Amino acid sequence: MKRMLITLLLLLTVIPSLSAADSKIKVLTTTEDLRSIAEYIGGGKVAVDSIAKGSQDPHYVEAKPSYMMKAKSADLFIRIGLELEIGYEELIIDGSRNQKIRIGQPGHLDVSKGISPLELPIAKIDRSMGDVHPMGNPHYWLDPENAKIIARNIADRLSELSPQDAGYFSKNLESFNDRMNKKMVEWKEKMAPLRGQKISVYHRSWPYFAERFGLVVACELEPKPGIPPSPGHLKDVIDIIKRDKIKIILMEVFYDEKPARFVAVQTGAEVVVVPNSVGGTREAADYFSLIDTIIGKITAGFQAPRKE
Repeated sequence: MKRMLITLLLLLTVIPSLSAADSKIKVLTTTEDLRSIAEYIGGGKVAVDSIAKGSQDPHYVEAKPSYMMKAKSADLFIRIGLELEIGYEELIIDGSRNQKIRIGQPGHLDVSKGISPLELPIAKIDRSMGDVHPMGNPHYWLDPENAKIIARNIADRLSELSPQDAGYFSKNLESFNDRMNKKMVEWKEKMAPLRGQKISVYHRSWPYFAERFGLVVACELEPKPGIPPSPGHLKDVIDIIKRDKIKIILMEVFYDEKPARFVAVQTGAEVVVVPNSVGGTREAADYFSLIDTIIGKITAGFQAPRKE
């Protein structure tokens, strides 16, 4: 009898914790940036996982069976949108057989709602132009002001899925925005001396960041988005960097550094390798530290003595 009572007591302590875990909204995001923001807004009411890692190119993600299994149990699927996930999203959702997260359902959220896209094509596009996105450049999360739009969209949808927790999500959103506003003051102060400076980039990931902080993207190492640098194009880039006395070449952690290093040797520019997503490097552990990391490396790159 004593042993049975002990067993019963153990079950009573375990069952509530299990039910609490089961009651959380299961969220699957396409990127770690979205995971970071969803965790902040959802707090203890959500369990969040992501598909793409911050250390990989978000344009080229495989629709692995393991991702389909994650999607199978999701209550909410969150994407960047603007066709960033066009190559794998529907394959994962179809493979999951989870009707709740299909496009158009409450369990599917495109957080680009409310974003003002940059680089909207003004003419008909085709594959010869490279990886040009017909709905505009999808790297909008690199503008911290857009992160507030993402957070608001997530809070609204979580409140729709769990109305009894709407106040909780609203409070977390307010906390997120307060913290973001304070960090924006800090980030703008650090970037103010660089306003108007020209930079070279590897890929067309940076228009939103550049516009927010007043940088000017003068040239790209890719001749077209998604097309590896060619010798002829690199010669043109070298000429532009020399002519405009550009100090840094900004590139993401997942690209081959050899072309950028070659250009740097020819021009004296500094190669600045940064994560463009949460998890891209160890220090970019959440959205706030991602922007901290990018700004820290850019300012350090401008301060480095120019190599002649």
